[in-house]
Amino acid sequence: MKAHLLLCAGLLALGGCTTYTTPGAGLGLDNLAKADVDIAELMQAEPAAAFPARIAIARIQASGYGGRGANCYGYGEFCVVTARDVETDASYEKLGKLPEVAGLAPMSRLLLPQKLTSTKDLRQSAARLRADLLLVYSLDTRFNVENTDVGPLALISLGFLPTKKARVAATASAVVFDVRTGFVYGVAESTSVEEQRGTFWSSDEAVENARKKAESDAFVKMVDEVAKVWDDIRATHGVRPL
Repeated sequence: MKAHLLLCAGLLALGGCTTYTTPGAGLGLDNLAKADVDIAELMQAEPAAAFPARIAIARIQASGYGGRGANCYGYGEFCVVTARDVETDASYEKLGKLPEVAGLAPMSRLLLPQKLTSTKDLRQSAARLRADLLLVYSLDTRFNVENTDVGPLALISLGFLPTKKARVAATASAVVFDVRTGFVYGVAESTSVEEQRGTFWSSDEAVENARKKAESDAFVKMVDEVAKVWDDIRATHGVRPL
C-alpha cells in the first residue's frame, strides 16, 4: 500500500492518478468516559429527568475530524458536527415520535464552547435548550483494500484498485445521558458494511457514495437500537401507568 501511494504521488504530478482521502475518526464510548469526571463521581450520578422528556442531540467525532458535508466545530477531546451529513429525516422523525418524547433539540454551535473537554460541556449546552436528556452519537468508518486497513485521513490511490476487493464499514455508537446529573441511561451501537470489487471504486465520487451508504445505513440501524433502549429507559425511569 505504501509503495502504491508513493507511485501515485509521482503520477499525481503527471495528472495520472485519482485519490480519495478517508474521513476522520469516530469517538468510542470509552473515550467519552475518559474525558469526563472520575469513576467515583460517575458511579454516584442518579437519574433526574422528567418524562415526557425533551432530548438534545449531538454528533461528536475525534478532534480534527474532516469529512465532506460534515465539518466539525470545536477542539480538545472531541469536536461536534453541527450539520447533518448522512442522517435521514425519517430517522429523526422516528426519534421524535417515540413515546414520552416531548421534542428533539439538535445541538447548535452557538451554544457550544470552542474547547470541548468532556460531556459536561455538551450537557451545559443541552441545558440551555431546556433538554432533559442528551443523545450523543458518533460514526466511525473504516476502509479496507485487500485485507489492508486504511486509517482515518489517509490517501487511497484509486488507480490501483480495479482488481482488488474493497470494503467500507461504518459503526454508529450512541449513549443517552441525563442532562442534569450525567447519569448514563443506556448505549446503542450498529454497524453497516459495503463490500465490492475495486472496479466500483474507480472514482472519488464512487468511494464517497460507498462511504455515505455505509454510514447512513449504520445510523438508521442505530436509531432502531436507540428505540429499543428507550423502551428500557421508559420501563425503568419513565412514568408508569396506574
